[in-house]
Amino acid sequence: MTSSHSTPPAVPARLRMPPQVLAALCCPLCQGALTGRGESLACPAGHAFDVAREGYVSLLTGRAPASGGDSADMVRARQEFLAAGHFAPLADRLAALVADVPQPGLVADIGAGTGYYLARVLDAVPGALGLALDVSRYALRRAARCHARAGAVGCDAWRGLPLRTGSVGVLLNVFAPRNGPEFRRVLRPDGLLVVVTPTEDHLGELRAALGLVEVDPRKEERLERSLGPGFGLAGDERLDVPLRLGHADARTAAGMGPSARHLAAGELDRRVAALPDPAPVTAAFRLTAYRPRSGA
Repeated sequence: MTSSHSTPPAVPARLRMPPQVLAALCCPLCQGALTGRGESLACPAGHAFDVAREGYVSLLTGRAPASGGDSADMVRARQEFLAAGHFAPLADRLAALVADVPQPGLVADIGAGTGYYLARVLDAVPGALGLALDVSRYALRRAARCHARAGAVGCDAWRGLPLRTGSVGVLLNVFAPRNGPEFRRVLRPDGLLVVVTPTEDHLGELRAALGLVEVDPRKEERLERSLGPGFGLAGDERLDVPLRLGHADARTAAGMGPSARHLAAGELDRRVAALPDPAPVTAAFRLTAYRPRSGA
């Protein structure tokens, strides 16, 4: 990973981020380099961004996104569900894919949530550094502490990524928004993008019984439309993970997704109570790897 700095930039004491990761960031307003100034990051043009006491920095500009990202309850549910190991096979497969990349340098996880997948990748690739990017401040508070070799930044992927062009060796995108042109801009010419999407079978048993949000049947079509101009397909695989979820885990699974915004707690509890205990559930993922197209 190259840097415009002859020496690593100064890191504010409160910011939990290696200097080499900070060197990959840029000001979201003018794209200038960022360095520590007290407990803020600032660029040569004078734009400054305060570091949160939890150790992350928000580089969001303008009006906050309407949704605000995952709520505190959604993030808490996600943390509990992932910590229980239910999606560990997916994390292990992501780690194996990144471990095959020569000198990955910076691994950036777009829509990283709590940083669970990023941390597993960094554990498997000792030489890599990590950056978790998310719009939710509740997720960023956890992601800032996900790994000693990672940092966390608040941003809205649709508005652009606060990263220097060609600064990223691997991009991860797990159940998150995809800004194809920005992904292509920040990824090295020899870099790798790995996208994880749910298949039509993902948590199907829970979706039917609990009335959860359905998987978009046109998700794959939208994926190709977003990434096709800048990326070529490098690999495509499916990973099915059989689960047996007790009632508490089934409720947590429902609470960590968008359905949490639409179902009243009492109604969700009633539906969970009607499930077998434990309930057989299938987690079904599609992992698609892409390489940047030359000249795109």
